[in-house]
Amino acid sequence: MCMLEMTNIFKSFFGVTVVSDVNFHVGTGEVHALLGENGAGKSTLMNVLGGVHERDSGTIIFDGKTMNKITPTIAAEHGIAFVHQELNLFNDLLVFENIFLKRELVTKLGHLRKKEMIREVQALFDSLGISISPTALVSDLTTSEKQLLEISKALRSDSKLFILDEPTTALGNQEIENLFAIVRRLKEQGKSFIFISHKMPEVFAITDTFTVLRNGHFVASGATSDSSPEEITRYMVGDSFDDSEAYKERDLGEPILELVNYSGFGFEDVNLSVRRGEIFGLTGLQGAGCSEIMQTMFGAMPASGGTFKVRGKLYNGRSIRSAMRKRIGMVPANRKERSIIPDMNLVENTALSLNTLTGKQPIVSKRGELTRYRGLENMLNIKGGKWQNLIVSLSGGNQQKVILARWLNTEADILFLDNPTQGIDVGAKAEIYRLIVELSEQGKTILINSLEIPEIQKIADRCAVFYHRKLQVILDRKNINEETVMLHATGAASIADGGKEGETV
Repeated sequence: MCMLEMTNIFKSFFGVTVVSDVNFHVGTGEVHALLGENGAGKSTLMNVLGGVHERDSGTIIFDGKTMNKITPTIAAEHGIAFVHQELNLFNDLLVFENIFLKRELVTKLGHLRKKEMIREVQALFDSLGISISPTALVSDLTTSEKQLLEISKALRSDSKLFILDEPTTALGNQEIENLFAIVRRLKEQGKSFIFISHKMPEVFAITDTFTVLRNGHFVASGATSDSSPEEITRYMVGDSFDDSEAYKERDLGEPILELVNYSGFGFEDVNLSVRRGEIFGLTGLQGAGCSEIMQTMFGAMPASGGTFKVRGKLYNGRSIRSAMRKRIGMVPANRKERSIIPDMNLVENTALSLNTLTGKQPIVSKRGELTRYRGLENMLNIKGGKWQNLIVSLSGGNQQKVILARWLNTEADILFLDNPTQGIDVGAKAEIYRLIVELSEQGKTILINSLEIPEIQKIADRCAVFYHRKLQVILDRKNINEETVMLHATGAASIADGGKEGETV
């Protein structure tokens, strides 16, 4: 039985067609992957279904009923729940207040039944395996906790169809497994899911069927089990798909970053040395300490012990500004909350860090800002249109390039990249990988934190694996593979053979 039928859907903005004659069907009790590169039309199609955008033409039949006019309220009333890629939470409200927003439980006199709402949220979290306090302030939550909260809001509703737009971008492996277990349980109850993701292992782990869009057009559809990651990727990007290894052999320079018994929040007693021009990977399960050590070296968090040398000299900087003066730049995880300034245009976003460094100068040269942006736009192949465009008008991959340009604008030659391809499609990922390798060939030293082992395999010279706050092993390139990394990332290697922490393999 068909839960959803979208037929001959058209949608355009300002005369530009972004969804053209698309047919999309989802069965009852089915997990359906909606795939395509950024800009393929996936989010627009789902926003039409969710009532955010009004379609130009086409028909939508949901649960046997034709839906002529759809608003977000009407979609929710019919049983459609939408977990957007961009989090829609109120940071200054408590967790339970976010979940019950506009659906508060009240007494006959209109007073809030807070204790009852807190109990219901706690029961919901217990059933989902989520360790978040219902009375926590949302602004105090980590990115992954916020994403779990957003998902919980949708799952609490008695909906028939759940749209999950990149639901795992900030989740760790165990959190993803918990989410998938919930999806499978609800699927058995006849609930349907539309799963939007750029992560092929997840698509093949959880979905039954798939549909691929490219440039706003329907390309292919079928059973996931009858296809392969390579075939679906080629549907997504066309004949231009290039899955070749980005890594290039090159000569590395002298040690440029040295840590001795370095400790801080989330990690302890880390010893490692990174050379000029090296691409050095950091990985481990969510919360193992990889992101925290980057943030501490960048001055966003304080170190609690050990020493840190930059270019052979002891470095005791405790602020981001001092790291910037040392020509260190960082592209943090979760660009929406920690990187992009949505109300600034492309030039202003690019110039932000340089203007911070030279903040004592009384005059900002707009002509100079534009000239530098044009050079970086060409170097990084930023597809942003007019420089006056807001950064939020760009695809995820191009937004990330602008943030990278921000640091290259300061002439940073040490770059920390924390989960740099989060929420980016396969084509843009390949371009980011090539840029990283090109920058390393120019002598820039790059540390990249990623939970995706194939990503590190494509570009890294070496890889440090963390487990429970400690560095377990540093792997040479030839030894970086998913089995070896996971043995150390889960602590299994130490149990099996008593492997020593910090050993280079």
